[in-house]
Amino acid sequence: MDLRVAHASELPALVQYADRPEHNAGTAAYLADLLSQKCTRPEWCLVAEDGDGRVGAATALWTLPGSDVPRALVLLEVPWDEPELATGQALLAEAGKLAASLGASELEHVIDSPAQAPQFQADPERRAELLRLAGFSLARDGRRFRRAAGGELPPQDDRLTWRSLAELGREPFLALLAETLPTSADAHFAAGVARHGARGAAEEVLADMEAFAYEPHWWEIGHAPDGTPAALSLPARNPSVAVIGLVAVAPAHRGNGYATAVVARGTKVLVEAGAQEIRGDCDRANTAMSKAFARAGYENFADRQEFSRSL
Repeated sequence: MDLRVAHASELPALVQYADRPEHNAGTAAYLADLLSQKCTRPEWCLVAEDGDGRVGAATALWTLPGSDVPRALVLLEVPWDEPELATGQALLAEAGKLAASLGASELEHVIDSPAQAPQFQADPERRAELLRLAGFSLARDGRRFRRAAGGELPPQDDRLTWRSLAELGREPFLALLAETLPTSADAHFAAGVARHGARGAAEEVLADMEAFAYEPHWWEIGHAPDGTPAALSLPARNPSVAVIGLVAVAPAHRGNGYATAVVARGTKVLVEAGAQEIRGDCDRANTAMSKAFARAGYENFADRQEFSRSL
């Protein structure tokens, strides 16, 4: 099996399956979109070619628009029935070397269940096995939610008074994040606090969110009737869809339904900005956020396992 960068003639198709036309069309369209947005580059698309010249495995490095440092792997396809998944292990090792040479210190990959467009990730158990063999570990066991276009907006919570990033500046957002992250039920945030402390984790989270597309007036802090900061709302757009982004509720104000209020507020902001579909994720262990999405009219359409490895 020969590992190499994909030829121009192989883009955006990569691995094709004779009996899966929907899969082939969907993944090709997805990769074409990523290439057009510079979320990936032709030289970031790796393939494994067998002795007969057929591409039997592939993946592409991914990042947010405007960044030259890869963050994740997408469109991972290998021979899933191969003993020891040797081709997949070799491909992931090569992808890791390439990502590290481009400045990445960590690489992520997600597995969505059930399999769906645009990546159509069949064989989730084998995928997870391959990632573990390649040195990845489970960083988050999550749930995915979405709200389709149309329908009434979720009711707004008039107990909260909202003030935006444009009005407040960045510091109050960092302060509220530093207060909330140490007791969050989200595994990502807990790991960030363990690595960097509360303030450092807050800086990291806010910097990650700032890599998404947003307007300063979208980001808000909701103040409780007593005037104290109670909740934080960071709706945004990723390269594919509008997202609730990040929800945080100050420890002193939990148990008052403010997580639902934040989802409702973010939904209103994004719909008014023209969003046709809105998505949101949370940790499976974060039952309060799952309930908040459900109360705001979102459906749990998939589960998502997020894996990562240091390079």
